[in-house]
Amino acid sequence: MVNTPVYMDNHATTRVDPRVVDAMLPLFDQAFGNAGSTSHSFGWTAAETVDAARRSIAQQIGASEREIVFTSGATESNNLAIRGVVERQAGQSKTGQGGHILSVVTEHKAVLDPLHRVARRGCDLTLLEVADQTADCPGQVDLNRFSDALRDDTVLVSIMLANNEIGVLQPIAEICEICKQKEILVHTDATQAVGRIPLDAAALQVDLMSFSGHKIYGPKGVGALYVRRGAPRVRLAAQIDGGGQENGRRSGTLNVPGIVGMATALQLCNEELSAETSRLLADRNRLFHGLSDALDDVALNGPALDTPGTRLAGNLNCSFAGVDGEALMMSMRDLAVSSGSACTSTNPEPSHVLRALGLSDDLTRASLRFGLGRFNTSAEVDFAIQLVSETVDRLRQMRSLT
Repeated sequence: MVNTPVYMDNHATTRVDPRVVDAMLPLFDQAFGNAGSTSHSFGWTAAETVDAARRSIAQQIGASEREIVFTSGATESNNLAIRGVVERQAGQSKTGQGGHILSVVTEHKAVLDPLHRVARRGCDLTLLEVADQTADCPGQVDLNRFSDALRDDTVLVSIMLANNEIGVLQPIAEICEICKQKEILVHTDATQAVGRIPLDAAALQVDLMSFSGHKIYGPKGVGALYVRRGAPRVRLAAQIDGGGQENGRRSGTLNVPGIVGMATALQLCNEELSAETSRLLADRNRLFHGLSDALDDVALNGPALDTPGTRLAGNLNCSFAGVDGEALMMSMRDLAVSSGSACTSTNPEPSHVLRALGLSDDLTRASLRFGLGRFNTSAEVDFAIQLVSETVDRLRQMRSLT
């Protein structure tokens, strides 16, 4: 028995784990102090709570607690990283220019939009193409082309660790190694990766890393930016001024319940990572093979499912030739999936990620993204196979009659 509607859009957001809710609740009506209040015990308790959460988060991602800056989410973290580096660079430059930035065309809009903003203000921006769907690892950046695109005035590289639409994992460790030799800062949007794959920021040698609470079964409205300490020092221009919180990098009253929720969620993700990954891989593969067995002309978008280390375990993106993805979703009210990035759902244009893989506009519009998560069951996978198959078949039959 399956309770409907079934949620399979865990790249857009996740249900908050009940254990996370339990950790947060006392901070709303009992230990509710402002962590910035230094004159009484309510504030001291809040500050100690934040410090403990900061240590926990740092430990979970291979960082030190002084390298964690709390924000309202990954979008703010991305803006702080990109605009913070460029604006600081421009302020120190004799020309007032921010230098050259290198990224890829398949980034999330939360990275592409701030990149285009700084480009309009004088930065030189290069967006690299990625491997198309015919390649060994569709969606990955080619390291030789990446290295050749670096310049003497490159100040920042920003490449996401895991793509939100096709789940492809980028070779960030290798990218960081190349950039380290040239003393170029590397930022990665790890929103889809933190809590979903083993991750150690120090081992990656990344300089800046963004992530968010609501992608890992934690609350919305809280995120963090990892800012590497040590030489060469990472200097950022603050984007929000006010009370000087977070060492002046991000002013504003700290979201204590959210911070604790994110810390708890991340700890649970890492503790259960191996078992959860194995289950999601099995369910994801069964979902794809079930759809492929039931329907003709089902194409996988992104890396192959049987190539380890190239794709997120819970990600499935596939095209159903002969139907429109939007019509398909609208015909399946009992199944929550996505036809592209949830953050760009108001944009009628086809997915820029799938276009970058070489898919036609028609095939791009005929694509669905499934994001399997912690609370999905095998019965729900069976339900999705049946519902999608029946709906695609019906829409194809209707189309053939027109």
